[in-house]
Amino acid sequence: SITGETVELLEPYLDMEDYNLDTAKKVCGNVAGLCSWTKAMAYFYGINKEVLPLKANLALQEGRLAAAQMELNNAQIQLDEKQMELDEVQAMYVTAMKEKQALLDDAEACRRKMNNATALIEGLGGEKLRWTASSKNFQNQIINLVGNVLLATGFLSYSGPFNQEYRNLLLQLWKKEMDNSKIPYSNDLNLTGILVDNATVSEWNLQGLPNDDLSIQNGIIVTKASRYPLLIDPQGQGKIWIKNKEKSNGLQVNS
Repeated sequence: SITGETVELLEPYLDMEDYNLDTAKKVCGNVAGLCSWTKAMAYFYGINKEVLPLKANLALQEGRLAAAQMELNNAQIQLDEKQMELDEVQAMYVTAMKEKQALLDDAEACRRKMNNATALIEGLGGEKLRWTASSKNFQNQIINLVGNVLLATGFLSYSGPFNQEYRNLLLQLWKKEMDNSKIPYSNDLNLTGILVDNATVSEWNLQGLPNDDLSIQNGIIVTKASRYPLLIDPQGQGKIWIKNKEKSNGLQVNS
């Protein structure tokens, strides 16, 4: 309840040199505290005069802060709602992109299959003539199979002791007899091709067997005939070949 007028009335007393607690104690110790209290009240009035506008401004700013905080909370609620909607849309987008990629992958796989199928069909179309010719050739082979086998077995059984020229002569004689007996056979018959494959011949060559027709025929007779062969081998080529061929089978050689 102190006012500015009261403080103005107190100022002459407050400015006196002897208006203090020590002097008051000397004059009247019981009421010396009133001296300090009046000074404190005058000082409080000066401070409170500055604090009151600050308190009023503080209340105003607190009101503004509360209103701003309320707006912020409302905005945060709206932001959370929009964020949830955005998350849902984002999830839908990711799902749609996965479905799109799956469709693209399926389309690409289908395109590759179609290209492969087209290439296969075109390739098969180009093979039609060859397959037709091969079918006719197989039919001829079936017809000539008995005669071809007869010539091959005759070669294995009887041509071993003879040279290349006499072997060819035997084949010609046998063919004449088969013609007389009307036994079909292939005119372009290759006995070596019937009795052994190229891979085996290549392996024999690596083992030391010469690559000429006579040596290959001798190798066929040695490996295919049912009788034990006797090799007349002045150059030692057959000996080298047999040693290499049977080395893995534990062949024992008596000198």
